[in-house]
Amino acid sequence: MEQNTSKESVQTPIMPTQSYLTPIAIVIAGGFIAAALYFSNAGGTTAVAPTPNAPVAQQQGDATDNVRPVTKEDHIRGNPDASVIVVEYSDYECPFCKRFHDTMNAVIKKAGPDGDIAWVFRQFPLDQLHPKNARKVAIASECANEQGGNDAFWKFTDRYMELTATNDRTDLTVVLPKIYSELGLDQSKMTSCIASGKYDKHVQDDVENAIATGGRGTPWSVVIGADGKTYPLNGAQPQSAVEQLLSLAAKK
Repeated sequence: MEQNTSKESVQTPIMPTQSYLTPIAIVIAGGFIAAALYFSNAGGTTAVAPTPNAPVAQQQGDATDNVRPVTKEDHIRGNPDASVIVVEYSDYECPFCKRFHDTMNAVIKKAGPDGDIAWVFRQFPLDQLHPKNARKVAIASECANEQGGNDAFWKFTDRYMELTATNDRTDLTVVLPKIYSELGLDQSKMTSCIASGKYDKHVQDDVENAIATGGRGTPWSVVIGADGKTYPLNGAQPQSAVEQLLSLAAKK
């Protein structure tokens, strides 16, 4: 279910406000809530409850430390040697992921190829919300990477985000061949790769790591700072908020 907060996520029941709360107490509580939500719930997210067999994330604040180490096998845009890394877990059918994709492209462009920021894209298809397309496209993107490397992966991702509607409204039989043709990918090899199931586990591993880090919706990101500390970045935050967090993460 899409929320007006630009985030697809599980809704947590809110306890009714007690009548005896004074206006001052409300203001104080509001301040704490605003601070807590600034980098978590302010942006939009597509959220979903975890599947029964999915690992449950830690409830402590260090859940983001469960982020899988970034390696050369990851899909990286920006400076691969950067000390600050944004690991995004994304769903190709999430409308807020499309918005955040544009934001991160702007952040990386502003930083430049030698900037101290790297953006890592990992898969987080929300099967409960997007059962038709999300996982299929995630696997297709991995097959594009196999055929054309990191550059092909990002071109595929950019083009899919640009061309398509969200929430399973895209006819993949039309759109995917168009993207393959534009990128010079061999369609028969792509079809065979997707059908083989060779990347099914890889995609599922990404999903499970997203949940282990505290992800319950998309886009969900973990920022790894220069000192190794991790920070949650939940939802389609605006560029200014993202850059503020990255600035904080750059301090050792």
